[in-house]
Amino acid sequence: MITLEQTLNILRQDHNFREIVSNGQFFYKCPENPTFTNISYDSQTADSETLFFVKGASFKKEYLEQAVAQGLTYYVAETDYEVGIPAIIVTDIKQAMSLVAMAFYGNPQDKLKLLAFTGTKGKTTAAYFAYNILQQSHKPAMLSTMNTTLDGKTFFKSALTTPESLDLYAMMAEAVSNGMTHLIMEVSSQAYLVKRVYGLTFDVGVFLNISPDHIGSIEHPTFEDYFYHKRLLMEHSRAVIVNFGMDQAQVVLEQVADQDHDFYGTGSDNTILDSQAFRFTVAGKLAGDYDIQLIGRFNQENAIAAGLACLRLDASLEDIQTGIAQTTVPGRMEVLTQANGAKVFVDYAHNGDSLEKLLGVVLEHQTGQVSLLIGAPGNKGESRRKDFGLLLNQYPAVQVILTADDPNHEDPAEICAEIASYMNRPYATIVDRVEAIRTALVQTTGPQDAVIIAGKGADAYQIVKGKKDATYPGDLEVAKKYL
Repeated sequence: MITLEQTLNILRQDHNFREIVSNGQFFYKCPENPTFTNISYDSQTADSETLFFVKGASFKKEYLEQAVAQGLTYYVAETDYEVGIPAIIVTDIKQAMSLVAMAFYGNPQDKLKLLAFTGTKGKTTAAYFAYNILQQSHKPAMLSTMNTTLDGKTFFKSALTTPESLDLYAMMAEAVSNGMTHLIMEVSSQAYLVKRVYGLTFDVGVFLNISPDHIGSIEHPTFEDYFYHKRLLMEHSRAVIVNFGMDQAQVVLEQVADQDHDFYGTGSDNTILDSQAFRFTVAGKLAGDYDIQLIGRFNQENAIAAGLACLRLDASLEDIQTGIAQTTVPGRMEVLTQANGAKVFVDYAHNGDSLEKLLGVVLEHQTGQVSLLIGAPGNKGESRRKDFGLLLNQYPAVQVILTADDPNHEDPAEICAEIASYMNRPYATIVDRVEAIRTALVQTTGPQDAVIIAGKGADAYQIVKGKKDATYPGDLEVAKKYL
């Protein structure tokens, strides 16, 4: 719970409070001091004991009027909606939400060891490595794109990579209540862009990599803006782990030079000495041999990043070796085998860089005919379409089938055509993703052949016209049907 006076003090300390407006009158101090037992940004959950936050460009006055009808007495907003109850006016509603949520839930972030991963790709895989490592001797909770667990027993899928601040601190408080000791999070650039983690300091922050992505009309306007918001995790972490060999590494290395840090990857002390399909050898702080179920050097580097981070959070080398060996990730390099021996790879690769790495790993092991199913989502990450088209020109021997992948409000055929406009090589377009998978599997002939189904990973739906169409069972299930 939280009182009005406590709320105003938090806002003032953040230089975010402007005034209270009530029936055209202005107040700087609270005329009364009610206690709120609920905080929310959903008008359907508001009542007389709720402190309500007005957020979002699409917010409508009718939502607030509905909350008032349900007994709402105060709300926080950037403007007065004139609905007959006092409005706490702030300059930045997202900052207000985050800091008030911390206090409302009793500052649960101070009762957990916090580990955060950022990067264009690999966040989920690295989070899973960390979860399995810490699980050996501790009680970790995890907030992941793929699965979230607050008790180590039950898992559910989050709607956002990084939850909205009110939801985030509620989840942290539940994890504390469940006796969890650590929290592993994926922190997206959007989380900093829209201030979902405003005011939060992580014990360890990990920067895995950077490549152009999430650039478009409703995300980041430029690559510079995307990169800047990724780097904010370093600024808000007590210790950092950085990929020494990633693109734009020098900027990050200079930024963290005065922080407690570890570097990993090519050119660093913590590097891979020998890499095989399911085993690798590491030098440096994690020196030793490691078994791993996820093939590809990039997955081995994700494991090193997670291991270095967990070493700072009281994991032993034995925990790290065991955790890495146990880790699998739904929708990440999941492999099926057809009756004729051909391999089917289901992977979340959804941008040019991750797709290039996926192709490299598969082509290293499969020397026959390789087919690739790929699409691009609608209304987001538009730059991926050009990236895919130009990349696929470099793999003329790979059979390419363009297909639907969360088209949302766009025509999937037009998305495929846009990808194809950057290609100067043969391809096929089969918009129906189920039919595209069936066609690719039917065309295999032997053990050296492979089908790569990229983009959706473990998502058992298609996003169509703003909604999740659950009639699509997911790439893995469709592939199993046609094995």
